[in-house]
Amino acid sequence: MVHGTSGFRGTRAGVTAGSEPRNQSDSVVGDSLPRIRVPYWCAKGHETRLVFVKLPEDQIPLRWDCPKCGLVAAREQGQANFERADEEIFKSHLDYVKERRSSQDAEIVLAGALERLRARRVLPDELLGDA
Repeated sequence: MVHGTSGFRGTRAGVTAGSEPRNQSDSVVGDSLPRIRVPYWCAKGHETRLVFVKLPEDQIPLRWDCPKCGLVAAREQGQANFERADEEIFKSHLDYVKERRSSQDAEIVLAGALERLRARRVLPDELLGDA
């Protein structure tokens, strides 16, 4: 039976049937470095488990930021402090924006954004709070 499509469908130029991909060597594919899982606990009790390449103990961080609350987490449960050092205070995106802009600047930016929405007629005036 003859097919109406080319026999090279799905292959790239220069590849012969049965050849290995160019980016892989003759070594066994899938060999990986040994890894270890390291738990960290913050002062609020959140546990974070991170995976590191197996390194000497002194090269694995003793502290890590908790992804749930932003406090410092330690490798030993109950060892983390509730507070950070003054230079390490956790700041949200809004905190950084408030450092750059005053309340008056924020009102101007908001008014401009609302005006652009009105001009594009994206939202009715009732939803924008001016009706």
